[in-house]
Amino acid sequence: MKRTLLLSIVICASTIASVSCSHDPEPIRIGAVYPLSGSQGPGGRDEYRGVQLAVRFVDEDGGVGGRQVVLEPVDVASGDEAPAAIDGLADRGIGLVLGSYGSTISQPAAAEAARRGLLFWETGAVGSMAPPDVAGSLFFRVAPSGGVLGSDAVSFIARRLAPMLHRPATTLRFGVVSVDDVYGRSVGAGAVREIRALGLRFAGRVAYDPRHLDAGALVSRIAPSRPDVLFVAAYLHDGIALRRAMVRQRLPLVANIGTSSSYCMPAFGRKLGADAVGVYASDKLDSEYVDPSGLTPSGRAIYRRASPAYEELYGGEMSAAALAGFSSAWALLHDVLPSAADLTPSSVAAAALRTRLPIGSLPNGSGLDFGAPGTAAAGSNLRAMSVIWEWVAPGERAVVWPPRFATDPVDPIRIDA
Repeated sequence: MKRTLLLSIVICASTIASVSCSHDPEPIRIGAVYPLSGSQGPGGRDEYRGVQLAVRFVDEDGGVGGRQVVLEPVDVASGDEAPAAIDGLADRGIGLVLGSYGSTISQPAAAEAARRGLLFWETGAVGSMAPPDVAGSLFFRVAPSGGVLGSDAVSFIARRLAPMLHRPATTLRFGVVSVDDVYGRSVGAGAVREIRALGLRFAGRVAYDPRHLDAGALVSRIAPSRPDVLFVAAYLHDGIALRRAMVRQRLPLVANIGTSSSYCMPAFGRKLGADAVGVYASDKLDSEYVDPSGLTPSGRAIYRRASPAYEELYGGEMSAAALAGFSSAWALLHDVLPSAADLTPSSVAAAALRTRLPIGSLPNGSGLDFGAPGTAAAGSNLRAMSVIWEWVAPGERAVVWPPRFATDPVDPIRIDA
């Protein structure tokens, strides 16, 4: 009797396991390469948390074609670690990779992913570029590129701020200062291209090594070129030091505008206080500053779901990095993968190129429309949204451009440097 009962239990267990397997298909495993430690850890963790939240929502909604999504995270604190991280994912049979906040990490990660035949989905880094032969086939960037941030900064000053100051843009001299790495070169080049495209006066470009920055000496080098407008692509500590040196040396500027890795960050305003007031930044949106009226109905719905969920999980608003991570991962999992013929890199790439979302469809204000392979914008999101921030009071910033996402009007505050 006992033997018969035991046999029945074994048969039953086997039957249950068989049924369970038939109804629980293998999960979709996706690599996630982010700096979760090291100097870029704070922003990298934010961006990865946004990605995690997007995965959580997709799984709660039934997964992708009924399959749950499982992230395979790898902590990559520096660019030197990126190729090995990608190799480890490839060796485990993973064909899709999300990453990676920092351009100095994303660049080697995307290159190694291309070499191994993996598709790399860039969620936040603005300066990295994939090899030209794989852009739009194995590399896609959802966030705005560094070139876009640089050109938008110059365009805002020339087209919007200069008329408010009653200064023809063509009478202003535009200078560019950029950190000498993949991030700084990309953003700085975008600014220079826009200066030339608009026929503006170019005061020159200065690059610096962030490991050996003498901010005072660098500002002294800039001063003889007599810029009226100075665009700065720097990291947080560099940007703070450079701004302090400008104020200390009373560099006579009409406008000072920076970008993503320093001038837009809350710590920039906290550290500088009154010395930041009147300074502008070109970057992505934070959740706290999203105007839902600028989003499409579907964009508003996912924003209103994601923002409180993130705050409940992590105890704070979604930073620009977190919102970029969420929006980029959501676009892949919610809009691209369900329309792919299969989950091979080539099929996912084809689905990404077919996907069109209007501006405001993603909660950070972006849409989706990737440049085709072989074009100048191959793999870049042509509907990525960037905004202009302004420091309007000590420690207080506002989105002032474009009007669709502005929380405050542009205030042409006189700066002391």
